[in-house]
Amino acid sequence: MKNICVLSCVSAIFLLSAMASAQMPKPGPELKRLDYFVGTWTLQCDLKPNQFGPGGKVTEIEHFSWMDGGFFLVSQEDYTGSMGEGKGTSFMGYDAMAKTYTYDSFNTWGEAAHAKGTVSGNTWTWTSDTQMMGKPTQTRFTVQESAPDSYTFKFEMTGADGAWSTIMDGKATKNK
Repeated sequence: MKNICVLSCVSAIFLLSAMASAQMPKPGPELKRLDYFVGTWTLQCDLKPNQFGPGGKVTEIEHFSWMDGGFFLVSQEDYTGSMGEGKGTSFMGYDAMAKTYTYDSFNTWGEAAHAKGTVSGNTWTWTSDTQMMGKPTQTRFTVQESAPDSYTFKFEMTGADGAWSTIMDGKATKNK
């Protein structure tokens, strides 16, 4: 019994020593590109009439900050418009294995969105394959950085015919 106890203590010391010498992972350079979004933004959106509603104006306030560790950008959102008020939380990161940006959001209306993204120059493109009203559809959210403190955006979906249609577009401005 004494030998088992000594062996367990020695094993624990080796394990703790190995853990102490192991380096914690560090965020890759791709994540620094998301720094553009850090801060508080006001979005003025024009929701187009579509199969989900009559359309109208929407205002959204987004507060982006880095989660501890620097691997995920977290946003808390408040929005109001023709469909009422709501809140959301979203996470942006980078999947090094897939070499793609990730976007996951959840809101008070019970909606969840999961998209993959790319950036080319000043243009971000987020795409997803999802179900809308029980039918498969694709979505595309495009962000065009116009300045360090503003961007334009467009949200599109495919219809039954596979053609893209604009559901919403607008402009975002970083609050000073």
